[in-house]
This record gives sequence, C-alpha cells and structure tokens, in this order.
Amino acid sequence: MIDTHCHIDDPQYAENLSAFIAEQRAGGVRRILVPGVNAASIQSIRAVCDQYPDYLLPALGLHPEDVKADWQMQWDLIRTELLRPERHYIAVGEIGLDYHWDTTYKAEQHAALRAQLLFARQQDLPAMIHIRDAVEDTYTLLKEVSEQKCSPIDLSNNIASAPTNSDKFTTLYPLRAVLHCYSGSREMAWRFIEMGYYLGIGGVLTFKNCKLPDTLQGLPLERIVLETDAPYMAPVPHRGKPNQPQYMIHVVHKLADIYHTTPEDIISHTTHNAQTLFRID
Repeated sequence: MIDTHCHIDDPQYAENLSAFIAEQRAGGVRRILVPGVNAASIQSIRAVCDQYPDYLLPALGLHPEDVKADWQMQWDLIRTELLRPERHYIAVGEIGLDYHWDTTYKAEQHAALRAQLLFARQQDLPAMIHIRDAVEDTYTLLKEVSEQKCSPIDLSNNIASAPTNSDKFTTLYPLRAVLHCYSGSREMAWRFIEMGYYLGIGGVLTFKNCKLPDTLQGLPLERIVLETDAPYMAPVPHRGKPNQPQYMIHVVHKLADIYHTTPEDIISHTTHNAQTLFRID
C-alpha cells in the first residue's frame, strides 16, 4: 500500500518516529507521501523526510486555510523551496479551496490556487487538491488552468528555463492531480476523472452513513488512490484515535466490497495508480 497523503511531520509523531515507521512497514505500507501546508512546513517536512528519503516522499504547497492577505509572500518562499535542485519534491500540495469556516479570503484562495496549479504544470508535478464546500469553483478553476496553452516565463524565480526563441512564454505540461479526501457527488467525480484526475480515498469511506460507497459505484478503480490524512480521519474500527498509514487496510477491505474483488487486487490497483500519478519507482 502507498499512503498518498499523510501529515507525518505532525509533532505527535516526532518522539517515536523510528518505531512508528517500522510499524507502518510491517503493516504493509510501502511508501508515505508527506504534504506541507504553508511556508512554516518547509522545516518540518525536511526534518522527517530527510531521515527516510526512500520511504517518506515530500510535497509542498499553500493550503487554502493558510491563504491570507500575505499569501504571495508565503507562496514565494514555498516556490523557492520547490525549485531547489538538491531537493526532490514529489508534488505541489496540499493546495485547493476551502469555504467551510471563512470566505474572507475567497479571492485570494482563487489566486493562490491558480498560481500553484500553473507552477505544477510548468514543473510537470502533480497537484494534491483539497476541496471543502467548494467543488464547483474548484472544478471551474482546474478546467481553466488545465486548458491554458502557455504561460509567461518568470525568469526572476527560475520557474522555467529561457525560451529558445523571442517569445517570453512557455508551453505547459498536462495537469496531473488527485482530489484529496474526495467527498463530492458521482457526477462531479466523473467530471474530474474525465479530466484525467484521481480520487484520494481514505478512512471516511468506512464511516457510518457515509455516502461515498454509493458514489464510487461504477467509477473506475484505475482512478483511485489510497490515503489517510493522518493523524486525522482514522477509519473504523480506529475512529477517534490518531490515524496511521497501516490502517488503510480497512479502507482496502471496504473498497474490495464495493468493487466486488479481493483486497489484494485493490492494493495492486491503487499502488500502481499512485506510482503512475506521482511517478514513483
């Protein structure tokens, strides 16, 4: 299993990180992707991923809840870090839109997401997309950016190499993305899948009265990846406790029921999907 979204840089893991990693390996977890959420995450992401470079794979972005009036300053720091040649970030994320608690910086969230998606396309990196109460706006923005043919080159930040001709624009790679902790409708899921994106499925799938099992009916298993969002959203029977990547096995069994197949088949498919999306050997 590959956990495509785990906040293992959370301080609660720090004291016994070595033992925790050993437990996850023993529990069948092959890799863990670790997304950052703001400029302050740079140090915490480095601290854990540098200890286990072949097991913990770093990502970095500006989470919508961290988008304020100074978002551009934070994004400049994050972008500079993502471009460091000595570091290997596997994705831009966690980024997205979130209207759940506050819409004061709604316009700034849109601008920040657009900038980060364009960067992801320029650098040929996948994006980890957070959506909360903003499915339609997220879809519209993703569609807009994915259909953009080229973008201005920003040489001051070394986002792209200089063009070979007089044009100061660069073509863009296709946008690769995963909808983190997907909880939207089946109709919206199909729209995202038709754009080539993946759905991140975690512990919520096992919750009582969750509609996600019905949503997934008929959706291609080839577009599903596993995730935990640990330490949050532990699956049943661990709900209410800090989540762990090895707990994905409960999500695997639920997916096996939904897709009428074996847990081994679910693990094989989702592992291959994660390897394809994030280009993991």
